[in-house]
Amino acid sequence: HEHLIALGGDHTISLPLLRALSKKRGAPLALVHFDAHVDTWPTNFGQAYGHGSVFYNAIEEGLIDPQRTIQIGIRSPMGRDVYDWTIGKGVTIVTAHDVHAHSPHAVAQRIREVVGDAPAYLSFDIDCLDPAFAPGTGTPEIGGMSTREAQEVVRGLQGLDLVGGDVVEVSPPFDPSGNTALVGATFMFEIMCLLADAVARRRRA
Repeated sequence: HEHLIALGGDHTISLPLLRALSKKRGAPLALVHFDAHVDTWPTNFGQAYGHGSVFYNAIEEGLIDPQRTIQIGIRSPMGRDVYDWTIGKGVTIVTAHDVHAHSPHAVAQRIREVVGDAPAYLSFDIDCLDPAFAPGTGTPEIGGMSTREAQEVVRGLQGLDLVGGDVVEVSPPFDPSGNTALVGATFMFEIMCLLADAVARRRRA
């Protein structure tokens, strides 16, 4: 198969998934990245590979095209060097504040403009959502998107040439209510619908 979908777990899993997918599809891929954090630190608390450096490595390895990479929901503090490196590579950052200031339709349209017709991977870190909606995650940041906002943005991506995706950083033990697991499973369903539509369109082409 020339597409994949996965559940995490730590965001670090996106790196080997992108490596595997690039062997099938060819690299680099466009990236649609929902997260509170840019995940482009060169190291992760001293580790060469970790959930904070996954897309730094993906860019350095040529797995994703930074000019066709867009990050949605960013609001975590970061060093100026990390921000400058990320923007300097051509990555588009849509902060959580930007999402709140515009409609989900406008955010989805911005994603489509950046990605264009390139084969794309969608990585959905559950902490892009405000912890009021998904507390079961390891690095929560207040001020995030609501489930309604994020769901509308994701649904607005129908038509992208999606070839893979993941939902990561869900930690059910941190949320005894079970709500975060439900949210994660529902966004996985949404991504599977996008992927199924993209596969069907490719087969008709």
